[in-house]
Amino acid sequence: MNILCGYNVNIDSVYRISGSEVSELLNTFEKTEILEKIENPPGKILSESDFVAGLAYCMKNGCGAEWLVFEQSVFEFLKNRYFEKSLVRMGGNAGIMANALSELGASRVVPNVAVPSRTQLSLFSKKAVYFPDAPLQAKEKSGAKPGKSLGSSFSNQDPIHFVFDFSEGETFSLYGTEIRAPRENRFIATCDHLNFKLFVNPSFETYALQHACEIDGVLISGFHLLLETYPDDSTYREVLEDSFARLEAWRARNEKLRVHLEFGHFASKEIANSVFLKFAGISNSIGMNEDELAMLSNLHGILAKGIMSMEAGAVGEATCELASRYGIGKIFIHTREFVLAAFKPGNSGGSGISGKWDDIDDPALLKFAEKKLEAMGFGLSCAGVYAASGRLEGREFVEKEASKLQESLFGREQLQLFLKAFNGKALGHGAYALREGYMLCILPTLLSKSPLTTVGLGDTLTAATFLRELELDVQA
Repeated sequence: MNILCGYNVNIDSVYRISGSEVSELLNTFEKTEILEKIENPPGKILSESDFVAGLAYCMKNGCGAEWLVFEQSVFEFLKNRYFEKSLVRMGGNAGIMANALSELGASRVVPNVAVPSRTQLSLFSKKAVYFPDAPLQAKEKSGAKPGKSLGSSFSNQDPIHFVFDFSEGETFSLYGTEIRAPRENRFIATCDHLNFKLFVNPSFETYALQHACEIDGVLISGFHLLLETYPDDSTYREVLEDSFARLEAWRARNEKLRVHLEFGHFASKEIANSVFLKFAGISNSIGMNEDELAMLSNLHGILAKGIMSMEAGAVGEATCELASRYGIGKIFIHTREFVLAAFKPGNSGGSGISGKWDDIDDPALLKFAEKKLEAMGFGLSCAGVYAASGRLEGREFVEKEASKLQESLFGREQLQLFLKAFNGKALGHGAYALREGYMLCILPTLLSKSPLTTVGLGDTLTAATFLRELELDVQA
């Protein structure tokens, strides 16, 4: 399978910071300035004091936050002080998904890399990832307003997300007052201006257009990074138009191209709604977690509380409503405890079924459900193994390691409630049901007692499920 991955690829620089280090940082800045910024958080980083205040604010309240760095001097401060001491790993949905696809047997995976530097490229899988010919450094699009373009001074440097993890109970001195972090969390200082505008590397764009007829699938993500407005007076809507036109051009050359849009944590409900509505008509499938599904409650009409509590009835109802109202072939919801998907008849690839689905015991429907649950199960195995080991080393490795994992007990309980809520039918480790012209499928997740990582699990699950679905549809 040949698959394109756009758009956000970056470097994560992960550093576990201690209370004593925070105390030391605070003492280098004026007390009044820092306390004012902790009281009224600026939400962005224009100076070193903004960074320090943001870090202290998150530790004081046990909350997480991600602030965009707007000054080159602050980037240099962070890189010089922390980068060499950090765990450096692949970041960005598209980067993580590309690596998963490569390790799991895709033929060719082509990611969009905003800045193809040595450090960035070294973080990619060596098996099937392909980089079209490109200059070493990305450049801003021609026509951008000089001096006002977002990140004009950042356009030739690595996009780095400086992730500062802190532990529950970590203490620091806030100018003589002892502060104890009430829970573990992280503060992220993001220097990633190209991805915040979904910059597309010209070489990736050229390759995708020239080879569209050879591509089996496209995974697109990163829209949650968009800003409502940019310093050059442009808006996120212009970015959406560009991305939509790009997909239309690829589709014009390959009508069989399978497109999956993966959501993320949107800071703006307006942008989340706009992205969904813009791409609902051109995407074969859309994926998200329960938080992101709850954010779209105004579109599906189901109360957020049950969704956020991972109640299978509420999640299934919201998923089905969202899919049926907007005519989407598949919506895929991944939670910590279970995964649930809604499929539209005749629009999910290789179903061999058309018209209305009304007989749950129909052999063709049973075969279709088996295929969909197999793909979802493969995705769950890959995500579980990646959480437990931090690695994906081919399918034999995944199969062996997955056998050591345990099904989520909460997920198993929700499966039973799903069967009652939708008059469903158990099938293997999962279940399926028919509702409003859609098939709903559910599977409990596979959990590790001592996970090595919790980052990138949704992306790994999505990529693996997408790959296996493509393979099964081709076999059909």
